[in-house]
Amino acid sequence: MIRLALAFAVALSLAHPLRAATAYPQTTIHIVLGFSPGSAPDVAARILAERYTAAWGKPVVVENMLGAGGNIAADHVAKAAPDGSTLLMAGNAAIVINPSLYAKLPYDPVHDLVPIAQVTIAPNVLVLNKNVPAKSVQELVELARRRPGELTFASAGVGTSTHLAGELFQTMAGVKLLHVPYRDSAELLNDLITGRVTMFFGSIASVLPQVRDGQLRALAVTSIRRSPAMPDLPTLDELGFSGFDASAWFGLMAPAGTPAPIVAMLHDEALTAVTAPAAREKFAALGMETVARSSDEFAATIRTETPIWAKLIKQVGVPPIQ
Repeated sequence: MIRLALAFAVALSLAHPLRAATAYPQTTIHIVLGFSPGSAPDVAARILAERYTAAWGKPVVVENMLGAGGNIAADHVAKAAPDGSTLLMAGNAAIVINPSLYAKLPYDPVHDLVPIAQVTIAPNVLVLNKNVPAKSVQELVELARRRPGELTFASAGVGTSTHLAGELFQTMAGVKLLHVPYRDSAELLNDLITGRVTMFFGSIASVLPQVRDGQLRALAVTSIRRSPAMPDLPTLDELGFSGFDASAWFGLMAPAGTPAPIVAMLHDEALTAVTAPAAREKFAALGMETVARSSDEFAATIRTETPIWAKLIKQVGVPPIQ
């Protein structure tokens, strides 16, 4: 009987690996992100935090750790204990762009972090100052070819999706544009509206009010599929820029070595959170779409996109950030 009882106990522990270990979570969970409060990834992080608290009854704290294009937040999580108590709401910049943009990163996105779930994607939209004499992408390309180096495109900073979308556009269109990076989004939009800069590949949420008011002219979105937020707007891929995809995405990650059962728990609850109707509505208001990809699919996205951005950064000669 004793041997039978022992065998039954072993079988249970193998069938339920989390029960054989210490129950998760035992302490406060911290979701760290390199974005400001109220931003799209901050909203996503707080949606997950609410779900995790409701599911497990433990407090979840969202920490906005700004700086270095998301590198500070990513490095903090990469060096944290791999026990599921410290997580990263990562943007694609810190994971697939910055490895080629910075001269040296203090973390390795592939080896120091493990993907949990890619949760949202935010397409950018190509908008022009309303006085620019171009009513379509083709007319814009023709104008840029007649005036090489004169048309400007604003961005939210070197290496952001708004910057690399512009670089990809001028590379695929065979035109020469002048990049004007900004630190302040309000200043950027003001300069775009008043005509100090020509165009901007901005997030839908940041430019949609000005497009609706007629202050800016929208020409196309940068995702492969049309955006539900602006369904009448074509994609650049549709307009002949085959494969053009320069969207921002956000996903949850953990320190490498985090036990697989914990990753699975976090993944399952994350998908429940972001696919809820209330979450979809919040994302839609910010021009985001729910992605709800698995850990393996998320990892595949990272593997696919990293060399693509590395090639573009090298091709356009973006100097390494020290």
